[in-house]
Amino acid sequence: MKKLLFPLVAALTLLACGCGGPGQAPKRKMMWLDCSANWVRFSYPDSIRHYAAKCREAGITTLVLDMKCPSGEVVYPSRVAPELRVWKGFERPGFDFVAAFVEAARDNGLEIYGSFNTFAEGHGAFRRGPIYDHPEWQAVNYVPGRGLLAQEQIEGKSILFTNPALPEVQEHEIAVLTEAAARYDLDGILLDRARYDNIQSDFSDFSRRAFEAYVGARVERFPEDIYAWEEDGAGGWTRREGPWFKKWIEWRASVIHGFFARTKEALAAVDPDLKFGAYTGAWYPSYYEVGVNWADPSFDASQEFDWATPEYGRYGYADLLDLYTNGNYYWPVTVEEYRRGNGAHRNETDSEVSRGDHLSVEGGCRFSRRLLAGRPFVGGLYVEDYRRDSVQFKRAVEMNLRESDGVMIFDIVHIINRDWWGALGRAIRAAETEKE
Repeated sequence: MKKLLFPLVAALTLLACGCGGPGQAPKRKMMWLDCSANWVRFSYPDSIRHYAAKCREAGITTLVLDMKCPSGEVVYPSRVAPELRVWKGFERPGFDFVAAFVEAARDNGLEIYGSFNTFAEGHGAFRRGPIYDHPEWQAVNYVPGRGLLAQEQIEGKSILFTNPALPEVQEHEIAVLTEAAARYDLDGILLDRARYDNIQSDFSDFSRRAFEAYVGARVERFPEDIYAWEEDGAGGWTRREGPWFKKWIEWRASVIHGFFARTKEALAAVDPDLKFGAYTGAWYPSYYEVGVNWADPSFDASQEFDWATPEYGRYGYADLLDLYTNGNYYWPVTVEEYRRGNGAHRNETDSEVSRGDHLSVEGGCRFSRRLLAGRPFVGGLYVEDYRRDSVQFKRAVEMNLRESDGVMIFDIVHIINRDWWGALGRAIRAAETEKE
């Protein structure tokens, strides 16, 4: 890596902006830079420099730059993935977009991580992405009332997922990541959407054979012995779990864990100093639906959740990560606020509504702390959750900084559109003042 003066500059910036007390690591303030939402705005080097400086002035210490979009396209020249040059009719001028952001980050004393939409390889609305060139990569979903459907057969589906268990899919994703790590002077790489599509995925013949090899037995009725969809009499569907359901959940977590272990090793071979991280939803009690166990391996989920086997914990991947951030994407900031509401909440990846104190920013951070066995993590927020109330947004920023090891803002486009730079800066300064 070519980090010469940057470690000193970044250290000074983190210390100046950090909330850490004596002997504590400074808290990261991360700004996410979405691939498509900022397409036109970030198509000019002077605009990139402007917003990097705005982030620094607000107290941000770390930029997270989308480098692989949900369409499976990357925003730089690549030998292994198609390059995204035109989005919604606008062609980006011919300059090295990622290099421009790296330079702007360095000039402002900021860390910069590349984020990669990992197992997403196509955009259904625009019918673009590698998944259309490799239909064999497509996940097969078990859709209520319709049976087994490949991703592109699911009506209205925008982000198309691959089957993470396929060796050729994992090889492709690792090739994308290692190429980017070798090409750019990044501080680290964050995996986003490094998961299954949802609880309906993947029920391909390959997954059936792989699962049967994992358990050493034949599944006589597939998918019904995993689970079956049944009409609930009210126009909806309910899931009846079969005898292999828990082992299926365990196996899917083993697939994702194995991919993380292989990716970490591959990236370390390219650059031993590169940080390896992940971004997930914070709703652990239902996040098993996408095959992810982001807890520390010491956490025994089977003691608290009826969907987990005693072996599920061995596939917690927190110990593989250098940086972890999760989305506390909730309007209630405190547990008390959550309890004053009706309690029901349905997260992006959920098949049904859920309840619990973790469905607040405060509760989510505290629950994460326990699941991670004290490992550091950065609590994230979705700006649009607070679109009606900049004060609530400010409180959410402060709560993440108080209860986690930083804050991740998703996404800069909302800060820009709402002109909430002042609110963000005040929240960061308030948290720093409270910590002193």
